[in-house]
Amino acid sequence: MVYSLVFWLNTFPHKDGVHVTISPRTLIMGLGIDYNKNCRLASGTYVQVHEEGDSTLRPMGNAQGGHYFLGLHSGKRINRYSWTE
Repeated sequence: MVYSLVFWLNTFPHKDGVHVTISPRTLIMGLGIDYNKNCRLASGTYVQVHEEGDSTLRPMGNAQGGHYFLGLHSGKRINRYSWTE
């Protein structure tokens, strides 16, 4: 949950930040947010991934639009690019 919060806080420009219109994420990593890739699932949405794992944690923030999920059987974080909500 903390990683997700930091991810989204760094996605938007801060009023007292280094730049008024460019987010910290864009300044440091050069990556913006693509709504169609990064905002496909709400945090906590239950999904079935097309490989082992279930329950979403957060978007990975990469250009491919993957998300991190929590594998309920293993308890480990996994990353996947396809799932069924």
